[in-house]
Amino acid sequence: MSTGIVRYSEPLDVEELRFLEKKAATDTSNYYKVFQVLMIGSFVIPFAGAWYRAFDGMVNAFSPIRFFTAAGVLVALSSVSTYLAYRTYLRKIKLDIRDKTKTIEKNHIMKKVHVTTNDTYHLYIDSPVKLSIEVKLEDYLLLNTGDEVSIEYATHSKEYLGYF
Repeated sequence: MSTGIVRYSEPLDVEELRFLEKKAATDTSNYYKVFQVLMIGSFVIPFAGAWYRAFDGMVNAFSPIRFFTAAGVLVALSSVSTYLAYRTYLRKIKLDIRDKTKTIEKNHIMKKVHVTTNDTYHLYIDSPVKLSIEVKLEDYLLLNTGDEVSIEYATHSKEYLGYF
């Protein structure tokens, strides 16, 4: 058993490419929804704060400078956090779609586990990308600790695609 992990790239299958495109479309839609909620909140929160100060009896509770300063800070925080989330997750999926490649990695089985609560079978592997994989019963019975199993994942996003 060798300690080095063997990796190589192959083109994505049509089905895998469709899976990534569907995931990208769903994630894009979710980012837009979250961004819209954050933008609305960026203006509602300072407005609610002004009403709170007004009920508290503060003079000049509806100060335009205070409102636009607070709204500007919240808009900036929302924009930066949404952009960072995009760069961290969605951009990598889009790079996978653009490059149309997947990585195949040969690993060794470290441990076999049967989860009785939901009747699933898992193999723990020595991959830095994936800790364990869920397998079919036939593969669980056929494979043993120390055996070699290959996993496929999208090259940039590390989205798990399957095993063989």
